[in-house]
Amino acid sequence: MQMKSPKKKYILKPKKQTFLDIVRRLKKEPIEFSEFLDLLKNISDKFYENSELEFELLLINGFPLDIKDDFVYLRTTKTPICEQTFCFVDIETNGGSPKNGHQIIELGAVKYKNGQILDKFDSLVFSKEIPIYIQEVTNISLDMLQTAPRLEKVLKEFKEFLGDDVFVAHDIKFDYNFISDSFEKYNLGKLLNRKICTIDLSKRCIQSQKYGLSTLKELLNIDVQNHHRAYFDALSTEIIFERCLENIDFSKIKSTEDLIAFSKSNNILKISKENN
Repeated sequence: MQMKSPKKKYILKPKKQTFLDIVRRLKKEPIEFSEFLDLLKNISDKFYENSELEFELLLINGFPLDIKDDFVYLRTTKTPICEQTFCFVDIETNGGSPKNGHQIIELGAVKYKNGQILDKFDSLVFSKEIPIYIQEVTNISLDMLQTAPRLEKVLKEFKEFLGDDVFVAHDIKFDYNFISDSFEKYNLGKLLNRKICTIDLSKRCIQSQKYGLSTLKELLNIDVQNHHRAYFDALSTEIIFERCLENIDFSKIKSTEDLIAFSKSNNILKISKENN
């Protein structure tokens, strides 16, 4: 008689959490501080083995955390839009990626809160090369950059300027990732700020055939010159953001995190022709 071999027992290991998993949870509820440190200790994409250092690094890199009654919460879940500081950012570069040896040649930003511009950041960046086609598009010549500050200095100053504001850009993936990769290249951490793409937001607030910056500037009669210059494009982005806010139902979208979620949602607001 043939004996049957016993069935093997498979034990499922708990799935390793990522930082994104923690962010998803924080968007729903605060987490007890001791538990939060344990989560940081066990995530797969942590910076340090020491979870308390990890917590400090999140703050340094712009992740807007606060602690109340021994619970950690994401500040943007409780901050009304009118009380949130947004930082509108644009960069000009001499290529597509810092990983391929390219760099920022101009960085511009505008701080905005509740209808008012609070501050601005505007700097050219030293570089030894700019392709001719980029010079033609931006009107930034190599001669203009020879006396400009070095990239590391500009990045340090911008990191301090940005703080933990919400990072806003038109086609945010490029600007956000390029700056974050540049930070890492100079051992300045990485970007962990909450972020909003004004292309995404515009698609939910403004009726248009296309959503490029030049198209929306023309559609909305935004009279900001010097297209493809960092500060002026950041300023145009801020105006587009304000126009988007005019078409938002604030009885439903109240906190900054609500606005971030709305910008990524499938909801398209119905805007009358008069508003466009």
